[in-house]
Amino acid sequence: MWAVVLATVVPAAVLGGPALPARAQPPGPAAVTLPPPAPPPAPPPSAPVPALARVWPVGTRPVVIRGWEPPATAYGPGHRGVDLGAPSGAPVRAVAAGRVSFAGRVAGRGVVSVELAGTDLRTTYEPVDPSVRTGDEVAAGEVVGRVAATGSHCAAGTCVHWGLLRGDTYLDPLLLLPPWLLRRGPSRLLPVLGVPPS
Repeated sequence: MWAVVLATVVPAAVLGGPALPARAQPPGPAAVTLPPPAPPPAPPPSAPVPALARVWPVGTRPVVIRGWEPPATAYGPGHRGVDLGAPSGAPVRAVAAGRVSFAGRVAGRGVVSVELAGTDLRTTYEPVDPSVRTGDEVAAGEVVGRVAATGSHCAAGTCVHWGLLRGDTYLDPLLLLPPWLLRRGPSRLLPVLGVPPS
């Protein structure tokens, strides 16, 4: 036969032990004072784009067929780079020193991406037939590929789409160009006053 043992909870005071303190009650709603919510942190100011390019990606002063048009939203319409007129087969150069972070095909187009040395920026060039590989170090002006005969989205002939990114944010790549690279026309030497011509 099985015996059933029932456990009974008996207050310690009945058993002669020390009394337990009364359970603390939470304060009422009127007694609770919450601090005001902290304002959200301000976004860090966007760093300026340094004018560190030493060459144009193609040619010496290529025609800008279409400029940079930032989208209003992350997936909105716009133009996330600039289109530079260039003939098929023309060399495409790294505008500044860096490391090739990608060289291959994306959606059927040849793409080269270069992380610019000493910055958090990277440039992209497409459509190109790459002549470099991922991980290669490149100098400013070094050829990274040639303008591909197909894959251009320019209506009139071939072009190179040149992009600039900081993280996932697209920026205007023309900001990389110092003023002397943006000037049109040949450089001219001016006479120095007070020095006779030789």
